[in-house]
Amino acid sequence: MEEVRASSAWVAGHSSHVTVDSSGIEKVAESIKDSIPKVEWDYEGIHYFDNGPLTVQYLFVLDALNFCFWPDKDLSYDHLASGLKAALQNDKSVFDVDRLQKYTGRELRELLKWPKPLPLEDERVRLMHEIGLELERSFEGKASNMVESCGKSAAKLVALIARHFPGFRDHTVYKGHQVFLYKRAQIFAADLWGAFKGQNYGEFDDIGSVTIFADYIVPAVLQQLGVLRYSSALASSIESNCELGSGSEEEVELRACSIYAVEKMRDLIRKKSGKQVLSVELDLWLWSLGVQCPSLHHHRTLSIYY
Repeated sequence: MEEVRASSAWVAGHSSHVTVDSSGIEKVAESIKDSIPKVEWDYEGIHYFDNGPLTVQYLFVLDALNFCFWPDKDLSYDHLASGLKAALQNDKSVFDVDRLQKYTGRELRELLKWPKPLPLEDERVRLMHEIGLELERSFEGKASNMVESCGKSAAKLVALIARHFPGFRDHTVYKGHQVFLYKRAQIFAADLWGAFKGQNYGEFDDIGSVTIFADYIVPAVLQQLGVLRYSSALASSIESNCELGSGSEEEVELRACSIYAVEKMRDLIRKKSGKQVLSVELDLWLWSLGVQCPSLHHHRTLSIYY
């Protein structure tokens, strides 16, 4: 995750379309320093949880598919999480690796009880096949074995996932520099930590190394809070629902500057209050603010990474 922090800071320092506003960070840090908002990981009961390896398998499948809902205005993360939960409750073998390797788009829709094609459906199916094959080949078919092999290190888990699963390699090139973001690999570690409340499969000695999860919602919330400022051209594009290309300067800046800004916010809260705050906690808070604001305008990019 140090690569994520360092490369995001480089982007923020060379950004053309997104500016990190230090005074905005100061205001937000001051407003929450004495009462850092705590948001429960599963406050709506949408996730499957049985306190065992099947939960780990469920979360890995969930985070393999956790991207790009916006092209379907009716679809959300909650539909994915609760749909996979219901499928697993109905059939405990639904995420066995031999089955993961064979799903079709139609069968995935049936699992989720979704009546129409999913956004990037072929990519979602491809990623199910990918994780099924690699879990079988390298981890005896169990995501829990992968987690246990990391010795309670979230950083090792993220690196292991990026090494074994190409669909989680969330990095790009920006102005000639490699930029690492790793949203879905990091959110898997965070989901484990949240679901298991820092115990068992969710016990990580370095959970503080995880950054926020650069997606659509968090940059939009940070912009509303005055932490990020957009160029007039970018603001107009977002307001008009124009699609930003994956890997474009604007898209990379939105994500990387969000990571950099929240790291600065986290450091400032620590200095002001003497309290340790996790980026995971700040992300949960920011994301919850965003989903509670139906009028929020976010950028639109077709991507398998978020």
